[in-house]
Amino acid sequence: MAAAEFAELLRELKDRSGLSYGTLAKRLHMSTSTLHRYCNGDAVPTDYAPVERLARLCKASPEELVELHRRWVLADAGRGKKGSGPAAEEEPTAAGDPAVVTDVTPDGVPAPPVGGRRRRAVLAGIAALAVVGAVVLGVQLSGGGGERGDGAASSVQGKGAGGATPSGSAPASASPSVTPSASASPSASGTPSPSPSAAGQERPGAAAEDSSGTPPLTVGIRPHAWESPCDQRYLIDREPGRVSPPPVEQDAPAWVAAHGAVPSGKQFLELTVQGTGEETVVVDGLKVRMVQKRSPLAWSDYAMGYPGVGCGAGVPTRYFTVALDAARPAVVPEAGHADFPFKVSESDPEVYYINADASAYDVSWTLELSWSSGTRHGTLLLDDEGRPFRTSGNNGRPAYEFPLGGSAWQRAGSSPAP
Repeated sequence: MAAAEFAELLRELKDRSGLSYGTLAKRLHMSTSTLHRYCNGDAVPTDYAPVERLARLCKASPEELVELHRRWVLADAGRGKKGSGPAAEEEPTAAGDPAVVTDVTPDGVPAPPVGGRRRRAVLAGIAALAVVGAVVLGVQLSGGGGERGDGAASSVQGKGAGGATPSGSAPASASPSVTPSASASPSASGTPSPSPSAAGQERPGAAAEDSSGTPPLTVGIRPHAWESPCDQRYLIDREPGRVSPPPVEQDAPAWVAAHGAVPSGKQFLELTVQGTGEETVVVDGLKVRMVQKRSPLAWSDYAMGYPGVGCGAGVPTRYFTVALDAARPAVVPEAGHADFPFKVSESDPEVYYINADASAYDVSWTLELSWSSGTRHGTLLLDDEGRPFRTSGNNGRPAYEFPLGGSAWQRAGSSPAP
């Protein structure tokens, strides 16, 4: 049912656009038959990024984008249930597309192409699909939340509170999950490395467990969502000749990892919050937990958008901002948008977008989500696969852009007008 409702909205957007399957497929770098399967409900994309690109090509409204994401979450979760939903399908990126990264990692080891998973991964068997479905449904993860290397969001749910006090059990002294002494320190590649956990303490990214058992909700985290390609930038400690062309959004996590990149000026997070049962869970709020502030990185600044190519993005329904330069950064709703609390359940997930900006500092930070359900309450510590999120200011840094159809990075402003 969830997959059928997802496909129904896709068909409505496609039909309203007036564009043929062939035209849309070409612009999305996928085969026409794959697009047919998505719109007919025969397959559900593993990643949301191609769905969002299709919706934007079809001029979907901000409300339609939110509803489409909600239906995709339910269809993707339903794939993990026995006998429900179509199989997942991935489409490789077209040969020669700038999304294919063939550069080397910061350690000099050649990085595999990340322009889409190979089709044999889709055919790996029912057992593999069951495992993926279980992860989407929030099976406990020992490594916490974040994105996998292939760009798909993973869920935060696990045992241990990272020091958070469980509801109904108040120890004499509760240690915080992240303290100044446990803050991450930059590695040689510029990426913060997680510090060893204190005794009896889970690392950030684990879910708080109250006295009644596992929390009744999961959180899918996309640390490298893009509000729009035009304003997404990354700082990289490399010369332009050693930086691969800009990726498409779903390939950003692998591109970032291969280059040791850090979000520049801002970081746009997408949080998908979903209950694990029929009971209603109240999401009471989000708090910013500062880990460390340093001087901005003295690296080069690379823009993901192409100069002269217009792009835009609708403002999501649940949209919040965080000023990381502030003494006490807080999650604040964008003007005209609702604030916490919100309600979620298994059939009614919520998607929150966090726009965190920094200009004066290089900031490592995490989020703490508080929840309640009946007499139970607790917190989830949200991070980037066990490490803090990291966002750095870019004032005065050398800026580069990649011309559309070009073959190399150029200084910003030097590209001729299209």
